[in-house]
Amino acid sequence: MTISTMRERMLAVINGGQLDRVPFVQYTNLDAPNEVVWDRIGREQMGILQWCTAYRFESPHCRFKEEAIIRDGLPGRRRTLITPAGNLTEERTLVPNMGGVTAIRKRFIAEPDDYPILMSYLRDITVNENRLTLQNIVKAIGDDGLPLVHFPRTPFQQLWVEWVPIEDLCLHLVDDPELVEECIDCLDSIQRRTWEVTYRVADSVDIPFVDFPDNITAPVIGKAYFRRYCLPYYNEAAEMMAEKGIPVYVHMDGDLKPLWDAIGESRVKGIDSLSPAPDNDTRVADAVTVWPEKRLLVNFPSSVHLADQETIYRQAAQILQEGGHTGRLWIQISENIPPGAWEKSYPAIVQAIQDFGVP
Repeated sequence: MTISTMRERMLAVINGGQLDRVPFVQYTNLDAPNEVVWDRIGREQMGILQWCTAYRFESPHCRFKEEAIIRDGLPGRRRTLITPAGNLTEERTLVPNMGGVTAIRKRFIAEPDDYPILMSYLRDITVNENRLTLQNIVKAIGDDGLPLVHFPRTPFQQLWVEWVPIEDLCLHLVDDPELVEECIDCLDSIQRRTWEVTYRVADSVDIPFVDFPDNITAPVIGKAYFRRYCLPYYNEAAEMMAEKGIPVYVHMDGDLKPLWDAIGESRVKGIDSLSPAPDNDTRVADAVTVWPEKRLLVNFPSSVHLADQETIYRQAAQILQEGGHTGRLWIQISENIPPGAWEKSYPAIVQAIQDFGVP
């Protein structure tokens, strides 16, 4: 089959088909609007991945309220979760010179007494089909790329990324493990319902793969917790989705070396946003060796976008050489980069891909 679209090129990586060249991909509009990038490098040179879900949440007795704030001279937003059991607040402020990226200044949970409030919200959630919205997203993407259909983060990852500072979560696990595990059970119930809904929606919507947006990094999760709190979800979801022919991927964008064996043993079919050296500890050469069957959606190292075009080209060429002509890899932009840096780096990455060619 002759490849003529970015969608076909990306599917060839996901499904193990014949490639005409390594795809270059951006999370849709991440560092610049897609149309602006296409005007610069050509529509045929960059595909897109658009985050979306097959489900939607409703919570009839709870709601979120947002308001503008200023913290230490920086603009931001305060988000308040209002539940029958009480309220929780989160505060975020803009990171200077990062194009709208925000940093969490205060998370929803600070004390053990906050968990019952969060659980009031979690138990109020119903998980419903998002079939029509997903169909419309797939139609809008068309031949330009693929939907990045995702589940929620696994419960432990969701707690520390979205709800509780990691230091506090560790203390709470020591001081009141039963309370934390009760909250994890609530998140577990929601997680499994999202699998069931996605499974049903896949009957009528083409879902190329599903992703856990877990932001895995070994220094935080550790080997023991990774095996306890993450792998069972990945493997169970993979077994379920295999009945529909849908592979499971995980967003693992941190240091991964201590987890290599566990990742290799898992039923995860691909690593989304693998972030290699010089930013993190797993080279593409390592990944293709220790995970010989897994697909690698490689995030171009964010720090290198600041370098000159020659250095950027060399980095892209190195990624490609280490990955080889395996057909299991593409280069993507899936982490934030300095504003405007894409105008210099994207053309250099595309040139490296063109020069790398095909087997």
